[in-house]
Amino acid sequence: MFSNKENVNQLTALLVAHGVRHAVVCPGSRNAPIVHNLFACPSIRSFPVTDERSAGFYALGMAQATGQPVVVCVTSGTALLNLAPAVAEAWYQHLPLVVVSADRPEAWIDQLDGQTLPQPGALGRFVRCSVSLPEGDAWHCNRLVNEALLDATADDPRPVHINVPISEPLFSFTVPSLPAVRRIIRTLPIRDYDCLHTEFVDGLMAARRPMIVFGQTSPHDFEGIGVDFLFSHVIVLHESLSAFPHVSHFDEVLFAENQGTGDGERLLPPDFIIHVGGTVVSKRLRQFLRRADDAQTWRISPSGDVEDTFQNLRGIVVGDAESVLQSLSHKLSHRRLSSADYRRQWLAALSRASRKAADYQPAYSQMAAVKCFEQHFREGIVHYANSTAVRLANIYAPHHVWCNRGVNGIEGSLSAAAGFSCATDEKVFCVIGDLSFFYDQNALWNQNLRGNLRILLLNNGRGGIFNLLRGLEQSPARDSLVAAAHKTSAEGICRQCDVVYLKAESMEQLQPAIDTLFNIETTRPVLLEVTTDAADDERAFKAYYEEQKQG
Repeated sequence: MFSNKENVNQLTALLVAHGVRHAVVCPGSRNAPIVHNLFACPSIRSFPVTDERSAGFYALGMAQATGQPVVVCVTSGTALLNLAPAVAEAWYQHLPLVVVSADRPEAWIDQLDGQTLPQPGALGRFVRCSVSLPEGDAWHCNRLVNEALLDATADDPRPVHINVPISEPLFSFTVPSLPAVRRIIRTLPIRDYDCLHTEFVDGLMAARRPMIVFGQTSPHDFEGIGVDFLFSHVIVLHESLSAFPHVSHFDEVLFAENQGTGDGERLLPPDFIIHVGGTVVSKRLRQFLRRADDAQTWRISPSGDVEDTFQNLRGIVVGDAESVLQSLSHKLSHRRLSSADYRRQWLAALSRASRKAADYQPAYSQMAAVKCFEQHFREGIVHYANSTAVRLANIYAPHHVWCNRGVNGIEGSLSAAAGFSCATDEKVFCVIGDLSFFYDQNALWNQNLRGNLRILLLNNGRGGIFNLLRGLEQSPARDSLVAAAHKTSAEGICRQCDVVYLKAESMEQLQPAIDTLFNIETTRPVLLEVTTDAADDERAFKAYYEEQKQG
C-alpha cells in the first residue's frame, strides 16, 4: 500500500520510471509518506542515514559508484540546509543527486509554525532545477518531476531539488498501487565529432608545444579508448583524480623548475593546451600555465560552461572528452605533432621525477603510510580525503582515486566513501586525515555498512597541511586554532559503531597492520589508525621535494 498523497505518488512512480534505484532517507515525520513509498517500491533500495549532512555525501558516493541518479530525502525545515555542502560538491562533480524535501503547505511558511522556512530555491545555484509539487494537480506534478529528473540525467548531469508540500493528516497509506504515469523523454543531439571546429583542429596541428591537461574525471566518463596516437604525440599531464594507470609526477617537475634544475635549461611551456575534466589539485601547474602568455587553451566540456582556469581560454568544444579526443586522434593520425626538443625535455623531466619518487624512502610518517598502502593495493576502489591525503595520492597512487575536489571541503569525505561502499560489492578504501575523519564520524553510525569498507586514518593530531604553508609558522595561533591540535583517537568511535579497530605507531607495526587492513575477513568495516608526529610528517614531505630538485 502507498500514501494517499497524490503528489507523493506521482513523484514515486516517476522516480521508478526514470530508473532511480538507490535512495538515502533521513528520519522525520513530514517526509514519512515519501520514505514509506520508497520503502514500498521493490526496485528502489533505501538506506537510512540520520545525519543529513552525512546523508548528502552518502548519496553522492552512491552516484559516483553507479553513475546513476540517487535520491536523498529529508524532512522539512533546516534538514534541507544541511544538504548544501554535498549538493555543492555534486554540482562541481557533475553528479545526478536528486534532493527530495518534504515541506509544510505554503500557507504556513513564515507563520511561526514548526519546522518551516522557504524551501524552494534554498539550494540556490547549486541545483540545475528546483520545483515544488502542488497538492491536488497530478498533471502539474507530472510535468515538474519529469522536468527535474531530465535535468538531473542530462548529457551533463547535475543535482536537482524537488520540494514536496504535504498537508496533514500525513499517515494514511491506503492506495493499493502507484498511478500509471507519463514519462517524458529527451533525445540528445547527434554530434559528428569529425566536424570539429576548424580553429581547434588547425591550432593543434600548427602548435609546436601542445599539451593535454586532465583535471578530475570519472572512470564512467573516460576510459582512454582510441586515443593512442594523440597521446603518443602530445604531452599529457594528469593527477590521480584522472583515470590513468600511472602517476604523472609533473608537480615535482614544476617544483624543481621553480627551484632551478641546475642544468641551465628552462622547461618549455606549452603553446596549445587542451583542458579536460574538473579541478586540478596542483597549484604549481595552474600558476605555470597561467604564465604561458602565448598559449591558447581549448576546453572540452559537456556543459559548455566558460571555465578559464589557466587565464588563456580560446574556445570550448561541447561534448564528452572520450569522443572528442577519439575523433581528434583519428583526424590527426600520421601527422607530426610537437617539436622534438619540447617532447624530449618534458619526457626526460617526468621520467626523472618518477624515478626519484620510487627511490625515496620516507621515514615513519603519513607519507610512509600512504606509500606502503599503495604498494599493497591491488584491486578495489580508493577514496582520498582533501588536504594532505590527496596530495600524497598524487605522489603514490597509480590508479584512479575519488575525492571531493568539487569545492575541496573536508566534510563528507568519509560519508562519500561509505555511500560508495553501500552501492558496490567491491572493497572501498578511504584514506583520510584526522580532522576530516572526526568531522564526519557520523558516517560510521549506519546499519548498512559492511566489511567492504576499509579506512586508513592518518592521525597526527592536527590539520597537518598547515605546517606546510609558508609564513603561517609565524602565528602563535597556528597549532591550537588554525590547525585545531587535539589528542583524539578513533578507538572509542570504532567500538561504539562496531568497526574493527587496528593501530600502528611505528614503521615496524605499519607493514603488518596494512596487510591486515587489506586481507582480514570480516562482515564489519575495518579502520587502521596510523598515529604520527606532525613535525615528522612535515620533514618527510619537505625532504621528498628536496630530493626532487637535485640534478
